[in-house]
Amino acid sequence: MKETNEIKPCCAASRSDFQEEKTPAEQATVSSGSAFQEKLIYIPGGEFWMGTEDEEGFPADGEGPVRKVKVKPFYMDAHTVTNAEFDAFVRDTGYVTEAEQYRWSFVFHHFISKQAGQVQQLPDTPWWYGVDEAFWYQPEGPGSTIEDRMDHPVTHVSWNDAEAFSKWAGKRLPTEAEWEYAARGGLEQNRYPWGNELTPGGEHYCNIWQGKFPFENTKEDGYASTAPSVSFPPNGYGLYNVSGNVWEWCSDYFSTNPSPASDQDTPMVIRGGSYLCHHSYCNRYRVAARSMNTKDSSTGNMGFRCAADV
Repeated sequence: MKETNEIKPCCAASRSDFQEEKTPAEQATVSSGSAFQEKLIYIPGGEFWMGTEDEEGFPADGEGPVRKVKVKPFYMDAHTVTNAEFDAFVRDTGYVTEAEQYRWSFVFHHFISKQAGQVQQLPDTPWWYGVDEAFWYQPEGPGSTIEDRMDHPVTHVSWNDAEAFSKWAGKRLPTEAEWEYAARGGLEQNRYPWGNELTPGGEHYCNIWQGKFPFENTKEDGYASTAPSVSFPPNGYGLYNVSGNVWEWCSDYFSTNPSPASDQDTPMVIRGGSYLCHHSYCNRYRVAARSMNTKDSSTGNMGFRCAADV
């Protein structure tokens, strides 16, 4: 059984750990549009058993109790928003991400660019560093680039950034219930989107950490950092990478109780785990797993996908 007394610090770092003020940038008006509609997949509505009481879970995260939840039909992006898609948004609107406003973001210690200037280590999760000039288009800091990763998920985007993109695209962020319902792919109470075995037939179905976290990644799944947004087999609804790769922002405030939170200072729900998740520390790549982060936080392993009403 995993820890039950407190929410264990996860593999997504929070900006609130560094008390630093932000100077808001002058933002261009982001109007509602209809970009990238072709990637939306119809998700039929229905009832499902949400949450888990699995012994592999983290009860303190509020994964349980298992309860029946009803969702209306909706649309969900087949894959996370890519660097190419986010680039189109920025070019069209002149949008400036919160990481760019703060002038830094969190980078995993293995990936910090050699040209990085000031870095600040998080004491409780020492594999995370706040790196100056780490943004969505240079995710490891100065000197890094996304030129060969345009089909990878955009990272270093906050919840507020994801909201702005969603509005521009004529979409929205999914609710937590929608996210889990879609991620399950029509399966009932399975541990993963494809079943209950992590590597069926010895095959990898998601991008997570292999080896000894946080020091050695053997990259048995083929990736040390992000994988392309369309990679590994999709789930039963045709959704890619709902386990691993990058954490995905949801529209809900985080609560460990069945009733949702609503305080504007409450962190937001993130789902799906990331390429840094490992069974020994953070097996939150399970479909019922959940975590949280503040609205203005950004890291090298957090992204998002959009939803839309029917």
